[in-house]
Amino acid sequence: MATINHSPLQAYPTIRVVSFSSLQSSPNLAFGSHFKSSFTFPSISLKPFDAIKFRPRSLVVAAVLKNLSETELVPVPLTSDEFSAKFPTDSGVYAVYDKNNDLQFIGISRNIAGSVLNHMKSVPELCSSIKAGVVDEPDRTALTQAWKSWMEEHIKATGKVPPGNKSGNSTWVRQPPKKKSDLRLTPGRHVQLTVPVEELLDRLVKENKVVAFIKGSRSAPMCGFSQRVVAILESEGVDYESVDVLDEEYNYGLRETLKTFSNWPTFPQIFVDGELVGGCDILTAMHEKGELADLFKK
Repeated sequence: MATINHSPLQAYPTIRVVSFSSLQSSPNLAFGSHFKSSFTFPSISLKPFDAIKFRPRSLVVAAVLKNLSETELVPVPLTSDEFSAKFPTDSGVYAVYDKNNDLQFIGISRNIAGSVLNHMKSVPELCSSIKAGVVDEPDRTALTQAWKSWMEEHIKATGKVPPGNKSGNSTWVRQPPKKKSDLRLTPGRHVQLTVPVEELLDRLVKENKVVAFIKGSRSAPMCGFSQRVVAILESEGVDYESVDVLDEEYNYGLRETLKTFSNWPTFPQIFVDGELVGGCDILTAMHEKGELADLFKK
């Protein structure tokens, strides 16, 4: 009887093994705007295949993703309204090219369109066209593998790391704004007010572009929702004012007054141009859809 030899890896058509041993001598690489740490690729040694002891999870694998060279290069639109139409708001990996079609940066993002828009605002001269790849089931490992795959391909083809990914390069990393002091609604609890608290609130939200009423200070939020709101505002680079609704010395009675003033029962509360936008859930949803940039720009 004739024997038939089967290749051991033919049973895994939907994955491909990614080897990074060729990058052992590569310099430190920076992940991108959402992963600020840098690292050196480790060497990976794959031992001969043993059908009995083989465990797929022990190998470094990556979900099928188009190669960098096979991905369409899309020109960056001139208006922010076109970004969500041209680029996905999903999680994934993206590559930024300048006007000479030279690759400047490979990054990872939870919102590709939002990240590209931020780059266009901060370094428009380096951001001419984009390649984007959406990652299914985008946990940190899957995103990292996608980034490594594109980075390895580029280094193999050119022999160099993109300028923006070199260790120490901060061109593509958004710098967090300096911490501001929280606003105080009154001079103190025992000071007699000459105007009602409602009027002070009305002046406050109308005289400042963005006001966040939170539990605790912006440097030390006292609840998870307030912490999330502060993180979103700072990641968007927004110049905002914060008011601690738990400060009974300088914001005495603010919590109950604000509930009536805004007709919103919970905190935090975010106002833009004197109008209530909502709380943490609404701000989070708008952030994930890439809608906050336009809101704060108006």
